[in-house]
Amino acid sequence: MEDCSQLSDRLCALALGLGAYRAAVIPAERIVTNAAYRDMCTANACGNYGRCWTCPPSAGEIRVLMARVNTYSHALVYQTVGQLEDSCDYEGMMEAGAVHNRLMLALRERIAEERLPRTLYLGAGGCPVCPVCAKRTDEPCRHPELAVSSLEAYGVDVAAMAEEAGMRYINGENTVTYFGAVLFDVPADPAD
Repeated sequence: MEDCSQLSDRLCALALGLGAYRAAVIPAERIVTNAAYRDMCTANACGNYGRCWTCPPSAGEIRVLMARVNTYSHALVYQTVGQLEDSCDYEGMMEAGAVHNRLMLALRERIAEERLPRTLYLGAGGCPVCPVCAKRTDEPCRHPELAVSSLEAYGVDVAAMAEEAGMRYINGENTVTYFGAVLFDVPADPAD
């Protein structure tokens, strides 16, 4: 049976191969959560507050979600960095976010091949699975098994997570950095 470091190396290589700028695996217990980070969602900077099933207030009670983070053993933390024309390049930010979301969806598809016991995908902004969330048309979630919440919806301190993973939270002038995390449990050794 392979050890956790081999699995971690493979997951990082997978993320990097799919286009991540950086990737690292950290113990999930080192992810700092704080209910105050949910305030970023409430401020509605991304425009999804109340308009997406995986965003607040529909995402769930913050204390329950924060506690859920610590039930996993590890987290694959990855980042993408997009180049902007200038600090006001909103279209560039949105395109970089779309690139990040495509990476996350491809990563989920490939990580499924690992047959990990449990996974939780947390991304940047609202869920990217459907072009228009069913919440906006007052219907149930079309793909609850695939839906993705944001790191902030779970109260994750993204800057602290980045530091723990050895990554820069800000990657220079005229760039935008997005983070994602795949929380997972390591498969048990069948010899146990």
